[in-house]
Amino acid sequence: MTLRPYIVGNWKMNGTRAMLSEARAIDRAAQRYMKVEVAVAPPFTLLHAVHREAEQIGVGAQDCHANQDGAHTGDISATMAADAGAKFVILGHSERRQDHGESDALVLAKTGAALEAGINVILCCGEPLEVRESGDAEKYVLDQLRQSLPEALESASERLTVAYEPIWAIGTGKTPTLDDIGEMHAAIRGFLVDRYGAEEGSEMRILYGGSVKPENAREILAVGDVGGALVGGASLTADSFMNIALAAGEAEDQ
Repeated sequence: MTLRPYIVGNWKMNGTRAMLSEARAIDRAAQRYMKVEVAVAPPFTLLHAVHREAEQIGVGAQDCHANQDGAHTGDISATMAADAGAKFVILGHSERRQDHGESDALVLAKTGAALEAGINVILCCGEPLEVRESGDAEKYVLDQLRQSLPEALESASERLTVAYEPIWAIGTGKTPTLDDIGEMHAAIRGFLVDRYGAEEGSEMRILYGGSVKPENAREILAVGDVGGALVGGASLTADSFMNIALAAGEAEDQ
């Protein structure tokens, strides 16, 4: 089974109810771009509202707690996110790892909680600039995955997606070379095949994230083993986000 390119918008800490008009526009456009699977992850405050608006696009959460309930003031469990309409959750994003001190062990626990709650996981990985410059980027990223992903999972290609986001490229306008992107995605593919087997590992989608824009999306999405994009700022307007989705469809036709 070959999965469609997957274009996911991470709205981060952006959006009030006024943003629902952008969600509606994204959903209408996605109905015309059936070659591509489109999804957005709004802030928790908009999760249910976007879910109610969506007819075509997937809707997910940006994080969840490792427990399903309990005395955790201000946190949201995977079960609660699912109840609000989330079909997936983004976990291990560098902004969570850096701003909140999240370890690989915590990301693994959150991944297990999300899968148990019946929602899929987009697991993020990526290296800081000093690691890239030291030449240890591949080892760093694969160690993150080794410690953040479950060792075994039935239907892994349907339940898990990996998103490679070099930390130094997120929101900076900088991007690795196409060769760098291809080499890292190939290394991640090899890891996934080793962990989940040839059939599942070769089907799992690996997204690229890090200053993806309409201007560079087509060439990035044409790189081998790049199965889509995790998009930050460019996902906040329907025009820029759906131009990235259109580029994904064009790359798929090449």
